[in-house]
Amino acid sequence: MGKDYYKILGVNRDATDDDLKKAYRKLALKYHPDKNKSPGAEEKFKELAEAYEVLSDKKKRDIYDQVGEEGLKNGGPGFTSGDNGQGFTYTFHGDPRATFAQFFGASNPFESFFRGFGSGLGGQYQYQDDVVMDDDDLSNLFGSRGRRAPKHRAEQDPPVEHNLHVSLEDILTGCVKKLKISRRALATDGSPRREEKLLLVEVKPGWKAGTRVTFPREGDDIPGRIPADVVFVIRDKPHPLFTRDGSDICYKATLTLKQALCGTLVEIPTLDGRKFPLDLTDQVIRPGAKRRIPGLGLPKPKEPGRKGDLVVEFHVQFPERLPSGTRDILRDILP
Repeated sequence: MGKDYYKILGVNRDATDDDLKKAYRKLALKYHPDKNKSPGAEEKFKELAEAYEVLSDKKKRDIYDQVGEEGLKNGGPGFTSGDNGQGFTYTFHGDPRATFAQFFGASNPFESFFRGFGSGLGGQYQYQDDVVMDDDDLSNLFGSRGRRAPKHRAEQDPPVEHNLHVSLEDILTGCVKKLKISRRALATDGSPRREEKLLLVEVKPGWKAGTRVTFPREGDDIPGRIPADVVFVIRDKPHPLFTRDGSDICYKATLTLKQALCGTLVEIPTLDGRKFPLDLTDQVIRPGAKRRIPGLGLPKPKEPGRKGDLVVEFHVQFPERLPSGTRDILRDILP
């Protein structure tokens, strides 16, 4: 069994470059021999450097994932280098301080990590890649018994909000929206770059307009600041037939004066595409009258299994004019 580089760094096998960088930074500071004098610390420091060198290099990591440490170091089958056709091999150079210095820009954590505070410990504490250090990082450098630096916390930028318009049909059943954002990120060497990221918003059935979905720290990565949260605010997409009132769905039906007075059978559309027959025979429908059809509205988020109503509001269409004969008949019939 070879070394488990993922376990050494304490990351999952699907760890990103940022995950690897964060893990190495934390552990390398913790086990640096100039600070950690416990038995085994120097060996741990060396293992961390080797693990990071392999996993942060895409080619080495691909080979390691397929054939492990022994295959990586002894020549994994199918991996060739140069023109000689021999298998690719890797040998750790054996100097963990060189890896440390390349990563942080200095080999001595007591001299070169901090900027702008002379012989004291005042001011802001930043790594070379401009990531603001927290108390844990400072404790890793100086130890729990060492001199503690004043507490400094980076400020987080305000949330970046986007409206997410969702159709009532999607609110009825629930859906997953795939949203691509463009953000400023920092490359491994600390230089700025633009990256696109796909965020998945799982819209739950019945979600109300104004529901907020937050993706923590997915905003621009600016040195010395905490990235802003990205927030999507659910908004109702305009519908040609319906509006919503909480969990109820509202529909306006138009009746002729004859239908309103003499009764009729009206087919009411529903969100799921069906037609609901509404029997109005033997009924007189006044303008603005409403009828509720239970259970044909939207799901109630806080009451699983229950739905709102389909509320039908009637508009009565009056004729623009009446022939004199019709008017006389109505005058005699109506009270």
